[in-house]
Amino acid sequence: MSTAVAPTSLIFSWAPARRRARALIVFLVASIILHAACFYVFQIVYPPTVALLPAPARVSLISPDDSESIAFLRWVEAEDPALATTTQRPPGNKAIDLPKLQHIPSYATHEPKLKGLPPTTPDLSIPTSAAIGPVRIPILSTAALAPPVAHKTSVQFSESTDALGVPAVPGFTFQASRIDAPANARFRVAVDAGGAIRFCFLIESSGDPALDEQGRRFLQFCRFAPNENVSSDERALGWSVATILWGNDITPPSLSTPAPSP
Repeated sequence: MSTAVAPTSLIFSWAPARRRARALIVFLVASIILHAACFYVFQIVYPPTVALLPAPARVSLISPDDSESIAFLRWVEAEDPALATTTQRPPGNKAIDLPKLQHIPSYATHEPKLKGLPPTTPDLSIPTSAAIGPVRIPILSTAALAPPVAHKTSVQFSESTDALGVPAVPGFTFQASRIDAPANARFRVAVDAGGAIRFCFLIESSGDPALDEQGRRFLQFCRFAPNENVSSDERALGWSVATILWGNDITPPSLSTPAPSP
């Protein structure tokens, strides 16, 4: 009877691990020998560095008796950039000197003719004792001033009422309740077939409630020409926008009655 042999690849290797202590000891000994060799080469074979002392300080004096000092000064003067960039005249050339002129006044050669003084005649009259009169300033009379231009309050309707013609505007007196100048007031109005204004609504106020109410009543009295194309049974209304342009015919508010708040 034969026994089955397991393949060797499936069997674990139970042999003890190899020891590497010898290799570590060899590397440590080689490192010590290498360090000793480098210490010997750089500290014993090579000569030690010699420290050089700095040169002693020297002071050079320039004296006018020394030939080397004179040569050095001439070299500095020749290499001066300020002298090299300036224009120097030749040694034999003379500088141009302006002549010195003396100022001679005109009256030194020509004597002017002076006029003689008038004879002194003293005023022997007795001074007046009357007071000095007041200064009279011409005052413009009120008749000379131009009268102010009268600008009457008017009303303008939109283009939708052009077919009705020019409306008949009644005479009306406006009384303001505020001192400020009013702005133009706008109303939405409805005109019937007979030319009368049936409805009137405020769109933009003039800033004065009293004038707004007076303007509404003023528009209700305006009349257009009746529209003959519409029968009397029909009640057609034409809507338009009326703008009241205020003039200078508005009566200002009285000082006794306070102006109502808006």
